[in-house]
Amino acid sequence: PLSVSRAADPAVISPQDPTLLIGSSLVATCTVSPDFPLKAEDLYWTLNGRRLPAASYAALGPSTLSVALARLNGSRQQSGDNLVCHSRDGGILAGSCLYVGLPPEKPVNITCWSKNMKDLTCKWAPGAEGETFLHTNYTLKYKRRWYGQDNTCQEYHTAGTYSCHIPKDLALFTPYEIWVEASNRLGVAVSDVVMLDILDVVTTDPPSDVHVSRVGDLEDQLSVRWSSPPALKDFLFQAKYQIQYRVEDSSEWKVGGQRRCRGTARGGRGSRCSHLVPLQVVDDVGNQTSCRLAGLRPGTVYFVQVRCNPFSIYGSKKAGIWSDWSNPTAASTPRSERVAGGCDPKGGEQNTTLRRELKQFFGWVKKHAYGCSNLGIKLYDQWRVWLQKSHKTRNQVGKEP
Repeated sequence: PLSVSRAADPAVISPQDPTLLIGSSLVATCTVSPDFPLKAEDLYWTLNGRRLPAASYAALGPSTLSVALARLNGSRQQSGDNLVCHSRDGGILAGSCLYVGLPPEKPVNITCWSKNMKDLTCKWAPGAEGETFLHTNYTLKYKRRWYGQDNTCQEYHTAGTYSCHIPKDLALFTPYEIWVEASNRLGVAVSDVVMLDILDVVTTDPPSDVHVSRVGDLEDQLSVRWSSPPALKDFLFQAKYQIQYRVEDSSEWKVGGQRRCRGTARGGRGSRCSHLVPLQVVDDVGNQTSCRLAGLRPGTVYFVQVRCNPFSIYGSKKAGIWSDWSNPTAASTPRSERVAGGCDPKGGEQNTTLRRELKQFFGWVKKHAYGCSNLGIKLYDQWRVWLQKSHKTRNQVGKEP
């Protein structure tokens, strides 16, 4: 609410700080104190700093001026719209805040997950309309089924605007009831209750230590290895993994399909997955898994990502929740042994491209490699990753206005 610098209020606005539904009409009055020598004709109104037309005014007495507002829109600011009564010289006599909006809708789509079986993060949507034009509080509540004591989540906005994190003190092998209450000046709405067991909503960080390497001199294959999620290393669980990959000159990840291949325990040779089914799914129980991508293009840089789905934790029957994808890891397949012949019209172009790439490569080595001992195909792969990032940076800079 607006404040006046004088000791006594020069005027009073009625109603003071009303709350109204969108589309409502309002007649407000400004009555000047007898201590101030001002008449109704000396007054005017503003709404959010904009002067309201004199046609909407009416003098209700010698020192009282009203204003009529019809079909009000939602408040421009959640702290309320400023309706102000002024004297002729522009001085502020009194102010009122108009709260114009909608009651909250029932929150929907509550989803929850746990990263370590000790915490829980939940998010939700605010309803079909969402925007109420009023400050709306969302409170996540939860309780153990059959035990009856309501608890209130305290750490909000941890995974987005409509989310809350419960860091500890959660029990395993016990179903929880979870719901969200939305409240503002016009009412309260409560979501449906979601029932869940912590063991059924466990997810992880992306798989760590993802390595992609060549398989000897095989032109069409790459080996992918990764470590199981460290946050769950002390728990009995199974895990599924998905691999997606793309070639260097494409922004489209190859995802889709349901072929499975069996991952291997630490030190194993790995499974062979055909590239004809782009989405690779690996089931594994060990601490380290691997898979071999086959049927790839020779002499091509591939970017690979892996994600994890822990399931059957302590015998849970639920499917589990997929993690985010790991950061892209790059490697190149060996070039074909075939040499372009004189009849190949693209042979000259390929040689020119190769010479240009080698020149770039050795220039990069001077800046990033120390001595020649590390000069090998891994260094070449690192260069290709660096080159890809530099291309992205240049493209982003080029798009800026």
